[in-house]
Amino acid sequence: MILLSFDIEEFDMPLEYGQSLSFDDQLHISATGTIAVLNLLKKHNVKATFFCTANFALNKKDILRLIVDDGHEIASHGYYHSDFKPEHLASSKNVLEELTNQKVNGYRMARMMPFDESLLSKSGYSYNSSLNPTYLPGRYNNFTKPRTHFQQHDITQLPASVTPLVRLPLFWLSFHNLPQWFYKKCCQWTLITDGYLNIYFHPWEFTDLSNMNFFPAYVRRNSGDKMIRRMDNFISWAKNKNFEFVRSHDFVNTIK
Repeated sequence: MILLSFDIEEFDMPLEYGQSLSFDDQLHISATGTIAVLNLLKKHNVKATFFCTANFALNKKDILRLIVDDGHEIASHGYYHSDFKPEHLASSKNVLEELTNQKVNGYRMARMMPFDESLLSKSGYSYNSSLNPTYLPGRYNNFTKPRTHFQQHDITQLPASVTPLVRLPLFWLSFHNLPQWFYKKCCQWTLITDGYLNIYFHPWEFTDLSNMNFFPAYVRRNSGDKMIRRMDNFISWAKNKNFEFVRSHDFVNTIK
């Protein structure tokens, strides 16, 4: 089973590189990318999970409605993408549930940074997908953490997928930069070994970032139309292999 997910937020990544971008532009870029993603998923009749900040949802209620109407899962990505307070765990969940009229079961911390995960169960979540169990200089040092799903803090922990043995991360940057044949081989190896694959992306990747020269080349590479074609090819390959796409919460229900 493939758990395909997208982190929808106000596109504040330029701020990490000392660049200014208006809030309206942040919303517009993420919304444009989300529509491209939804069109692609509808083409292949694939359901996914969208981890959404409350801030984005409140300002783009029409986009949130499109996601829900297409049958995708809404989970929480916090209240703001660049600001976290413990109370945001409950408040973001409440906002998303009020806007969608659906229960929000999952959480993913912005940038998968560490936080007090013991608060998740108290806030009403049943699963957490905030761990990238690998080592990335300057970002993650999780090589000793469990590589596949496990129970902790009274909820299901659902790490992002990495390959067996060497723990090569299969997240969005790998998808952009690795040759597609190699990325698919790694995904197939992980699927066969683990029985599932948990991979995540961002809608802004599906917009053209080529003119944002302040980003490193490995962030801008294969963005926009190239990213749409790559994802189209990947989903077609997976379906031809008879791999099933499922929403994260549906998968968690099968392993409890």
